[in-house]
Amino acid sequence: MKVLVTGAGGMLGRALTGAWRELGRDDELIGITRAAADLRDARVVSEAVERIRPDVIVHTAARVGGIGANIAAPAQFLSDNLRIDTSVIGAALHSGVEEFVYLGSSCMYPRDYRQPLVETDILQAPLEPTNEGYAIAKIAGAKLCAYTSREHSVNYRVIIPSNLYGPYDHFGSMASHLVAAALHKAHLARQSGDETIDVWGDGTARREFTYVGDLAGWIAENIGHVAEWPDMMNVGIGKDYSVREFYEAALRAVNYRAELRFDPSKPAGMMQKLMDSSLARQHGWDPRTDIDQGMARTYTAYLESATA
Repeated sequence: MKVLVTGAGGMLGRALTGAWRELGRDDELIGITRAAADLRDARVVSEAVERIRPDVIVHTAARVGGIGANIAAPAQFLSDNLRIDTSVIGAALHSGVEEFVYLGSSCMYPRDYRQPLVETDILQAPLEPTNEGYAIAKIAGAKLCAYTSREHSVNYRVIIPSNLYGPYDHFGSMASHLVAAALHKAHLARQSGDETIDVWGDGTARREFTYVGDLAGWIAENIGHVAEWPDMMNVGIGKDYSVREFYEAALRAVNYRAELRFDPSKPAGMMQKLMDSSLARQHGWDPRTDIDQGMARTYTAYLESATA
């Protein structure tokens, strides 16, 4: 079996490659990075998939960013992700790929809706405005997979991870999400001796973050059995923490003390976004990495990348 991973240079793509090696699978895994191919270009994608002829595609590639980036460029997040997804899914179908794993996003869920969120909650209420462009694109990609499966009798499945963190995350940029940003700020504070760290919002918004290695290992183990999955599944740890708690965990990982200075005038996004992952647990999903373990591993990787 030959497996193609898009976004192989990203956090999940790299973790999946590592998990594949650890399992010692004989199947061939081939990665496509952003530098190797512009996945927004349907012709480029079609030629690549035809050349590789994979049996399975794990589609992790996307234009992603933190709250600031999503607010600043919603048109780019919408258009780029629509183009990426239609190019990759279309090329997969044209080349006869029968097993396809699409990575959705918890941003697909409505804002201020019931907690925890279940798969049928998608499109039931308005989206969070701060990342609406990205969310619309991911919903469209997920629906395209579902429609393609039904119309062409293929196994195109969608998994919706909670927010992810871990080695090779985006640190200190507009693409940074909460955990990476918290670790980066805590590290800089320790380096400079700053006694305060600025945080957007009032610190009470809650988020669910899953360690990327847990998800990568589970995907790698299930390649070849995706047909047994339902159309869509949440994959999260089933527990959320406040923004304050994430920053406190980041400070513990960095081994530093500083005062958190919250700014309620800045947007914080949805107040809570906890998912029900019971469907995935029926298919072997069992994340084991807690927040302190994951933060420590991520910070170690962050330091190694800074000195590489």
